[in-house]
Amino acid sequence: MRGLSGARWLLGAAALLLAGDPFTSSHAHHTLHYFFTGVSEPGQGLPHFTIVGYLDDQQFVRYDSDARRDLPRAPWIRKVEQEDPQYWDWQTQLSRSWELYFRVTLWSRFNHSQGLHVWQWMHGCELDTDGRKGGHSQFGYDGKDFLSLDKETLTWTAADSRAQVTKRRWEADRVWTEGRKNFLEGDCIKWLQKYLDYGKETLLRTEPPVVTVASKASYGGLERLTCQAYGFYPKEIEATWIKDGESLEAETYRGSVSPNSDGTYYTWLSIEINPEERDLYRCHVEHDGLSEALDVAWKAPASVGLLVGCILGAVTVLILLVTGVVFCIRK
Repeated sequence: MRGLSGARWLLGAAALLLAGDPFTSSHAHHTLHYFFTGVSEPGQGLPHFTIVGYLDDQQFVRYDSDARRDLPRAPWIRKVEQEDPQYWDWQTQLSRSWELYFRVTLWSRFNHSQGLHVWQWMHGCELDTDGRKGGHSQFGYDGKDFLSLDKETLTWTAADSRAQVTKRRWEADRVWTEGRKNFLEGDCIKWLQKYLDYGKETLLRTEPPVVTVASKASYGGLERLTCQAYGFYPKEIEATWIKDGESLEAETYRGSVSPNSDGTYYTWLSIEINPEERDLYRCHVEHDGLSEALDVAWKAPASVGLLVGCILGAVTVLILLVTGVVFCIRK
């Protein structure tokens, strides 16, 4: 159904925003994003209205039209209650106002056909560790882009002809459009910094990647080298294949940066090579958890015979040690 495709659009867009572009830089940045979803016919596990908030890749708050209250989703966000005991009350009132906006404004001013339809709104801000800031506000309808804000010109970019009417209405309403820009450049950055302070033990930690290189035969006499980096945090990482000091970006196949169950990340990159030149290749990795960049080469695995020999040797030593202890006890 079209509504389900809308839900997939939201999840896909959320994944892209949370993942970012992990291979362009190892430079850390932090994000605060809110994802709003409104459906015309609640059901199939979807409430009529939902808001989910993420700091970096961690969900910290959720509101929906069933519970009708903002609820914490990360332990560290409870620290806000020490500074403002009324925080959850006024956040809940704000969320209820947005629910009313979706019900009254978005649904009533847009002609819909029968069936399930979905509105989505993504907005949030980014802050680099060097002080650079950014922000975006984007609406989607039934799984497709609808309108996105240009903060510099205070205009809305329409994705199709159906969005033109809303575009003109919002551009005429300067209070609405300027309000979105002011939030992205002001309150959003302020709360991002405050939330980061609450969750710094989790969100500002660094864990270095473990990097390994494996080899596998490929087609046409070629060989595929695969570099795996895992167990790292934060998710920003720079990894590339190099040969004689030259980056081989065009020849590299990449996997996405994906989460582990323990909150760290893993990724991989591979390249097809001439086996005779294997020793010239290095997997170059940079990450905030590393004191210096890694250049990892393929290493031949230990032979089975050598491994068996080592095991037998260890067993022999253990038997001799036990025999000696028993002999001493009897003596």
